[in-house]
Amino acid sequence: MKEKKDITTIEDIRLLVNAFYGSVRAHELLGPIFDGVIRDRWPEHLEKMYRFWQTVLLETHTYFGSPFPPHAQLPVAQEHFDVWLRLWHQTIDEFFSGGIADEAKWRSNKMAVMFLSKITYYRDSGAIPLV
Repeated sequence: MKEKKDITTIEDIRLLVNAFYGSVRAHELLGPIFDGVIRDRWPEHLEKMYRFWQTVLLETHTYFGSPFPPHAQLPVAQEHFDVWLRLWHQTIDEFFSGGIADEAKWRSNKMAVMFLSKITYYRDSGAIPLV
C-alpha cells in the first residue's frame, strides 16, 4: 500500500479539488445543483477553488473574494452539506494524510456549519447578503 502524503503543494490542491468536484458532479443530490449554477463555467470555478484552498491550507494568498455570497440563494439544507462533507472527507482520505489534510477536514466542517446557518438566516429573514 502506498503511503499517503500531506497536502503541501498547489498540485496537491488541484488533485483534491478535481477529484472532489468529479464526485460532486456525479452525485445525484449535489450534481444537478452545482451544474445548474456553474453550467459551462467549470474551468473558471475550479481555478477559483484551487486559489481558495491554496489560500486556506497553504497560506499562499491567491484567493481574493467573498466565498459566501454565491451560495446565499442555493436550494440546500443539512442533507446537502452532509453529503458535501462526506465527499470532501472521502476525497481527502483517498489521497492524503497528515496535519494539513486534517485541517482541510476541520475547516470544511466549520465552513459547512457557517454556510448553512447563513443560508437559513437569509432564506428565513428575506435579508440580502452584502457582496
